[in-house]
Amino acid sequence: MKKNLCLLISFIFIISLNGCSNGKNKYYEKSNIVMDTAVTLSAYGANSKEAVEESFKRLDEINDMASTTIETSDIYKINSLSGKEYVKVHPEIIKMIQTSIKYSKLSNGAFDVTLGPIINLWGIGTDNERLPSDEEIKSKLPLVDYEKISINENDNSVMLKDEGMAIDLGGVAKGFAADEVLKIYKKYNIENGLINLGASSIYALGKNKDKRDWSVGIKHPRSEDPNEYLGVIKLSDESLSTSGDYERYFIKDNKRYHHIIDPKTGYPVDNGVISDTIVVDGDNPDNGMLADILTTTVFTLGQEKGLKLINGLSGVSCEITTANYKVYASDGFKDRITDINKDFKFTD
Repeated sequence: MKKNLCLLISFIFIISLNGCSNGKNKYYEKSNIVMDTAVTLSAYGANSKEAVEESFKRLDEINDMASTTIETSDIYKINSLSGKEYVKVHPEIIKMIQTSIKYSKLSNGAFDVTLGPIINLWGIGTDNERLPSDEEIKSKLPLVDYEKISINENDNSVMLKDEGMAIDLGGVAKGFAADEVLKIYKKYNIENGLINLGASSIYALGKNKDKRDWSVGIKHPRSEDPNEYLGVIKLSDESLSTSGDYERYFIKDNKRYHHIIDPKTGYPVDNGVISDTIVVDGDNPDNGMLADILTTTVFTLGQEKGLKLINGLSGVSCEITTANYKVYASDGFKDRITDINKDFKFTD
């Protein structure tokens, strides 16, 4: 079953958004498809339009350097020359890769940006999605190894050590992009607004039009109703990211094959988790990128190891929803989520 691209934004629903006024609280909102995601940027302030328009230009720049399909992108060049030579790239690409490697080490490989060969094999969410054979997967698994990424910081160059390796920044680039948009908002003195790059990256800046925290509804992971939530969470100066097995998937022989791949097996993660939500305090450096990386990492680690990881990080909290409709929360998360759907139950 394929999901229309425009439905990507339905992962998470913003409950309080619209409204406009003059002067300092002048409101501007714009939506577009960028980085294969339905993006909506809104801002309150005298320079709200300038901030949003510049932000969309910045998103295009990031896409142009991080895309796996644009032949002039840094990532495309790195992948094309894997096992052959170093490729000089933008400093932003170095930052995304280095941050990814940090959390690959922290999670013992649960997150790995060198999953490209396996992702391409499955093609989930594309016109070429299919169930590859065990032999095909086994043949590509040796190409998945973040420790084989070589970075030369002296000239900002990157090389993948083995031919056939491929980087995919799908689990980090949108978070990085949200951080970059926030920098632009602050440059234009935007104190209130919402940066919505789909479920993988949301930043709630300040307050909404009613001068209250932003209310964000977390999608019911098994409902086709776009207005049915798992619960609602209040956000202010925080990043939020959600991953789920319902974003991109197909069904074959009554089994769901989704886009979150386990780097160790080469198959979609199958540990009972169906969705998870990460919230990162805005005081944390690169909080958007961190939320983006952690939502995939926790999904892959599963309930027990995922909660242990999050509880060991400062300014980070999460919830994990399992196939039996139980919800597990890290320290500090349960008390801030409201309107829990009757289908779900928090458990210790």
